[in-house]
Amino acid sequence: MGLHPLEFSECYLDSPSFREKIKSHEAELDKTNRFIKELYKDGKNLINATKQLGMAQRKFAQCLGEFQFEYIGDAKTDDEKCIDESLQEFSSFLKNLEDQRELMMRNITETLMKPLEKFRKEHLGVVRAERKRYEKETEKYYSSLEKLLNMSAKKKEPQLQEADLQVESVRLHFQEESLEYVCKLQEIQERKKFECVEPMLAFFQTVFTFYHQGFELAKDFDHYKRALQINIQNTRSRFEGARSEVYELMKRIREAPQEYRQTSAISSAGYLYVQEKRPPPFGSSWVKRYSTFVKEQKILHMMTFDHRSGGKIGETESVTLKSCLRKTTDVLDRRFCLELDITDRPGTVLTVQALSEDDHKFWMEAMGGKEPFGHCLGRTYSKERGIDAQLDDVGLSFMKNSISAIETRGINDQGLYRVVGVSSKVQKLVSLMIDETNNDVDLSTSEDWDVKTITSALKLYLRSLPEPLMTYGLYKEFISLAKGGSPESRIQAVHCLVHKLPEKNRQVLGLLMKHLAKVAAHSKLNLMTVANLGVVFGPTLMRPQEDTVAAIMDLKFQNIVVEILIEHDEKIFTDAPESCPLSPAAPVFSAPTRQSKKLSRQSRPLAVYNPQALHIQNVSAVGDGPSLATDETSMGSNESVSSQSSSASASEMSTEKNDHVPLSSLSSGSNSRDPIAGSSLSTPAAPESQPAPTTAEKEKPEESGQVEGAGLAGGRA
Repeated sequence: MGLHPLEFSECYLDSPSFREKIKSHEAELDKTNRFIKELYKDGKNLINATKQLGMAQRKFAQCLGEFQFEYIGDAKTDDEKCIDESLQEFSSFLKNLEDQRELMMRNITETLMKPLEKFRKEHLGVVRAERKRYEKETEKYYSSLEKLLNMSAKKKEPQLQEADLQVESVRLHFQEESLEYVCKLQEIQERKKFECVEPMLAFFQTVFTFYHQGFELAKDFDHYKRALQINIQNTRSRFEGARSEVYELMKRIREAPQEYRQTSAISSAGYLYVQEKRPPPFGSSWVKRYSTFVKEQKILHMMTFDHRSGGKIGETESVTLKSCLRKTTDVLDRRFCLELDITDRPGTVLTVQALSEDDHKFWMEAMGGKEPFGHCLGRTYSKERGIDAQLDDVGLSFMKNSISAIETRGINDQGLYRVVGVSSKVQKLVSLMIDETNNDVDLSTSEDWDVKTITSALKLYLRSLPEPLMTYGLYKEFISLAKGGSPESRIQAVHCLVHKLPEKNRQVLGLLMKHLAKVAAHSKLNLMTVANLGVVFGPTLMRPQEDTVAAIMDLKFQNIVVEILIEHDEKIFTDAPESCPLSPAAPVFSAPTRQSKKLSRQSRPLAVYNPQALHIQNVSAVGDGPSLATDETSMGSNESVSSQSSSASASEMSTEKNDHVPLSSLSSGSNSRDPIAGSSLSTPAAPESQPAPTTAEKEKPEESGQVEGAGLAGGRA
């Protein structure tokens, strides 16, 4: 298990486990910071001490070999596995150069030293500054809170209200700082994967360019280097898409934090101040404890935790609750107090204090107490739907009508399903076609609707269904199978899960996959390969029922499932599965030796590594801003340009129909099949090539001809 995702909702609860998660993220960033510092120091030695080059190389190689990236979530994609292994791969190549004494170390400062130092100062440094502000706000908030809670209830009402407003202001500022800090932590954890490895890749290119005696070794490294660049670009693309989703989730939580408070029907949790009585003349004291109340057993678990003492966790005490009564200020000179009658301590009454009036009502509701002016704290969720789409005969007729029109009029259009239509026209078409009284329009012959409007309308219809086509119930199973297992086991698992879908869902899904397979078969003209179609339709056909950071981190596995459905649509939707295993076994992923990778590299299509070109593409995508329409969460691969590889490369590969490159030919020696990892960049000579999409759908375009993601625009550039 890697690092735990940091949920924004926990910023408002601020539980001990949440603080432990933050500490683990901070420790990982400190380790990364030390690693970059050491790497920077060793790089300077390589430049300034050529005579000591051999010794510096060994230390440099050791530093690389010992470091390993941590990841968020419970599984890695094949891209992330290759990135994780890349430092060990670099280390092995350095050891082969130890006996070489002449190495031209040009451009090392620009390609390696400055990017690493820039990343450390501009990104890791920012996180460290955020950490100090976060700790300062923590101290300020809890000090203010204790001061407020210790204030006498007999003070005048204006004084009490003023104190409440001051603490509320401090609390909001603390929670805002907590949200920003959590977001920065997770962003830098994802960013470091490519920010650290890409400068190293450029460094190795420089080394082998100027080191003539290592030419043969550089030639052997060439294919791995190019495959790794694909892994980096895929990871970067997923990062961009996931980051936009995370920011959107943070925005929703910031607007309505109470709706995202993590409570359940079986338990409630939060902080309470517990009165601890002492023998005379010492009186009593109030101790802050993180409390969890299990409603069915009526058990209250209380754990001591002090945010200001480095997050030290104390012992946990459990009591069984008999009754809960509100304690008035006439009896006790403190507000927000509850009196708990304990069954396992006859005659013992436990007095606790909530943090605020709302928190007081929350605990009264949870413990079944009596609140004279209470009200239900239950939350109501509603979702406005602009289009009343249903999976019925009308919807199926619209799907068939749209697919027929697309295959007849625009199967070869570049960027099919990526170039989107005008939002108003798309919504008008969907509303027209799902209206039972006006669904007799033949889109194959109608000139009123262009192809990009029809493709966008088809996707909008699928996204507007009350439940995703692949259902909420099977979402976790589909994602789980994509995280591990051999290619055969993944296909078999998808086959079984598809036949668990409702009949109507399976019928529509099969119709769509058959159509997408035809689209992919024309990828040389429309540039929409299986991988690019997986990027477009993954979030459309599959989505989690709850919006959390953990769910966003799993979006990258949706593409794998959709690609399997497209590649094997005939088998999956025609034949019933023979046997269904419980779950695909996840193989132990170990890095093959460099010699064993040599043969597999020869079958990879060549690609050109050009960090500047990639930077230009990314800047272009960002510069377009909101005007660059996007429609799907971008988690994608660059296999879309595999069909544009040079003829020399293509002659080395086994081909399928329409010269489609098998994804497994780019597996980097891994037994685990990840269609995203199986991809390559095209040579610059292929003008039609397009990189993976880089942004997630957030807005619908208002001008026709816009492209989902920066793929086509970047490719033409």
